This record gives sequence, C-alpha cells and structure tokens, in this order.
Amino acid sequence: MVENGTMAGEASEIVLSTQELREVTAFAAGCAEVVLEIFEADQPHDSRPRDAITAAWEFARGGERGKSLRDTAWAALAAAKGTDTAAAREAAWAAMSAAGAAYLHPLAKATQVKHILGAGAHAARAAELVAGDDRTVGAGHVEQAVHRATPVVVAVLGRFPAAPGGGGRVGELIRMLDADLRR
Repeated sequence: MVENGTMAGEASEIVLSTQELREVTAFAAGCAEVVLEIFEADQPHDSRPRDAITAAWEFARGGERGKSLRDTAWAALAAAKGTDTAAAREAAWAAMSAAGAAYLHPLAKATQVKHILGAGAHAARAAELVAGDDRTVGAGHVEQAVHRATPVVVAVLGRFPAAPGGGGRVGELIRMLDADLRR
C-alpha cells in the first residue's frame, strides 16, 4: 500500500542540511570528549578514539564528510574491543558515535536517534561505570548533554520519532536524553 508517496512501513525522508549535520556532530563530539580521559587512562598509547573526536570536530567546523571521518569512527570501534574495562569501552564507543553522527541518515526512523544521541549516552554510561555504576552520575551527564544541545540539535531531533526501546542501559540513557531534549 502506498501512503504519501512511500510504501507502507517505509520511513519518510527528512531534509537535513550540511550545517544541521555539522551541529549534530559538534554536539556529539562535545559529549564524547568529556569522557575521553577514561579511555586514555585504560589505553594511554591508543589515539584512535581521540582521532575520531578530532575528525568529528573538523567536520563540525567545516571540514569534509569523507572517508577519513568514517575511517576514524571504525578505528574507534576497533579500539573499544581492545580495552580492559567496560568504562573505557563505552568511552571509545562515545568517540565512535561522535564521528558517526556526521552520517545521520535522513530517514524518519527511531533508530536514527542513536546517531544524534549515542555519543551522549555512551559517555554517560562510561561515567556511571567509573563511579561504580552510580546511576546518578549518568543522569548528571544526561543533564550536561541537554545543556550542550543547541536549538538546531533539538530541532533536528524533533523531526525524528522518539528513541526506540531496548539497548540495555545505554538505550535507557538515550531515551532519557531524548525525552529531556523534547520537553
């Protein structure tokens, strides 16, 4: 069945400008860099998460959205696999998510919300784990992320459906951040 020019069950397309993608990426990079030291304390000689955050900032400030940005995201993901602690792994995932934010797909799917909020949620989880799994620490990071979000980030988020269920504690943090930003 076709509705509004799309097949039933397909997501409609959302128009995203390059400047909006840059702002979303800057938001994600700001969230991720707050916990970078957690990764670096665990893996002091591995620069891959830092490189991903640097590449995200470069794109946010007018750089290319090219292969090197994507490669740094994949490299941060690989770095996460070599960590000794869950907190360091979450911090590396935050860095990967920051570089990946530049690749937010213009589809009205709830799963795309992870591209916007994933770095903030992984960063909050990393901070929780360092604090002995203290959920109030994660909530504090969510609050900081809410304050970090620009009106453009909030407007872009508002074009997507609410964050999906699932995803364990990181999914809960994504939904907390999503709900707080939509208020």
